[in-house]
Amino acid sequence: MTSYKIEAGTAQHIGNRPQQNDRAALLGGARAPGYVLAVLSDGIAGAAGAEQVLHTARQVFDEFKPGDHPGVERLAQLLRDIISETHLVIKMNGVASQSQSHASFVGLVLSPHGEAVWAHVGDSRLYYFQNGKCVARSSDTEYIEHLVASDRLPLDAARNHRRSKLLLNVLGNERKEPFVTIGSQSGLAAGDSFLLCSDGLWHFFTDAELASVMLRTTPRQASEMLINKAGERSQGKGGNCTMAIIKLVKPAQDGGYAGVQRVV
Repeated sequence: MTSYKIEAGTAQHIGNRPQQNDRAALLGGARAPGYVLAVLSDGIAGAAGAEQVLHTARQVFDEFKPGDHPGVERLAQLLRDIISETHLVIKMNGVASQSQSHASFVGLVLSPHGEAVWAHVGDSRLYYFQNGKCVARSSDTEYIEHLVASDRLPLDAARNHRRSKLLLNVLGNERKEPFVTIGSQSGLAAGDSFLLCSDGLWHFFTDAELASVMLRTTPRQASEMLINKAGERSQGKGGNCTMAIIKLVKPAQDGGYAGVQRVV
């Protein structure tokens, strides 16, 4: 079993946008005690896509039965199932309503065996920190390589995929299946932390800056500092800013457990 407890929360700010299209949640599995799912989505053309991400994530995670000790691939498949089902539902809803909605996805599963598995689609990000350093994060690198290798695109065209509706890597894109990037880490320990965030946050910070904040503060303090600094650096022109923070900390002497909690 793990030698840490979890401190976690979600937070967001609307920025200078007319509405909040991001969504984030921290979930426990109904049939998977000790497992935690963090999920974040940035809705495109409204919040419907992001809302569907959270709705499907809850449904799929509540049905998840891990057994004694599922491997990394089993946890990765859980995230792939959430992505696949959400993508299908968003497309079906688009046909019914004759309107399109898209969404990014970043999800993280923590097991009670000290393992973490994450999945990523689109321009929302996950960061993994150890001892005040960013040791892993999601990026567009694998997707760009995929576009070059599979679609035979010139490198410059692949790098400009965000400007093309055809190449956009999102859930709900009728022209292209989502490209899923998977990452994992075993041997988690007190002092490790994770940050899931939308582009309204990560755009304004270096990896080192985020690592420093995550090391020195609680989830609530970190969210307040990052939202305030993002607003300052955007000069009042920032977009929706949303995050989910998970910190692994040493348990209290009495062995108490701190579950996930929402940061408002």
